[in-house]
Amino acid sequence: MARKRSQPFQLGDIQIAPGTQERVLLPAARLYSDTPLDLHVEVLHGTKPGPVLLVCAAIHGDELNGIEICRRLIQLIDPKELTGTLLVVPVVNMFGFIQQTRYLPDRRDLNRCFPGSERGALGSRLAFLFRTQLVERATHIIDLHTGAVHRSNLPQIRVNFDNDEAKSMAAAFNCPVIMNSKDRDGSLRSTASELGIPLILYEAGEALRFDYASIKAGVNGVTNVMKMLKMMKGRRTRKKVTPVYSQRSVWMRSEGDGLVILKVDLGQQVNRGQLLAHIAPPHGGEHTSVYSSVSGIVIGISNIPVSNEGEALFHVACFDADEIPLATEMVETFVEAYPDRLSDE
Repeated sequence: MARKRSQPFQLGDIQIAPGTQERVLLPAARLYSDTPLDLHVEVLHGTKPGPVLLVCAAIHGDELNGIEICRRLIQLIDPKELTGTLLVVPVVNMFGFIQQTRYLPDRRDLNRCFPGSERGALGSRLAFLFRTQLVERATHIIDLHTGAVHRSNLPQIRVNFDNDEAKSMAAAFNCPVIMNSKDRDGSLRSTASELGIPLILYEAGEALRFDYASIKAGVNGVTNVMKMLKMMKGRRTRKKVTPVYSQRSVWMRSEGDGLVILKVDLGQQVNRGQLLAHIAPPHGGEHTSVYSSVSGIVIGISNIPVSNEGEALFHVACFDADEIPLATEMVETFVEAYPDRLSDE
């Protein structure tokens, strides 16, 4: 019996034949100079019917790791060997990317503008375009992010544990830490949840910086999910990381003003009551100390060595006491699998 062959995939005015790749430009907005801005979508349409996976990056325009993950992914996938359809959007927030900022020109966060409106503000219109043209066409979504400016995130997956299919995608990604993250109003995740589309969010690295370990891990993670969904053939990443699940996380804040003298690093295990940093006045004098209020793994850290009282410095994922050794081991395994070095592409 002959296998069923895919039908052409239509996006915008472009029809993509099975086994081919096309770049589709969706008119999105214009700059003050009347220069048009298009939403660039790379469509890789497989020869056999299957899932429609949307991979997107730079909803926050300064989060660059995801853009490079998308670029590598486009080069890696052969549509002739693909089952289903892969939609790749390297830059969702074109305005922020051009200006090297997280936000839109009106300082709105695009990831708080969903589901969007055809007649709303700029962010609402972009969210509406992205939702109606792409999100509603997808069966699964991977949303790529980094930490904010001057904040680094340990590679991690954020997912709503109530969604079993999304949780399976998270496990397949091969990240050391999976965070239970409830949907936020106005976010892409919230809209996907309302539409019944499983979505996972990959957080890794820092805004406006390339982290090559995080990039390589992200590419492998996406292809691992594609293999789980039967979109690609082959085995998943050889160096298996058993993910450890965290139900909550806590930010540790500065107790003083001054210079931040770090005592722990990103990915390190910490115990409740452990010293995390000293906050030292720049002109001398007594320092204040920051201690961890929980036991867990440092998954986020501020990279600015100065702080005001109350500023968030350390993000700690919480685990049960018997899970912390496994979490630490998995972080170490992950770091060994993806050494921090320049691109080996």
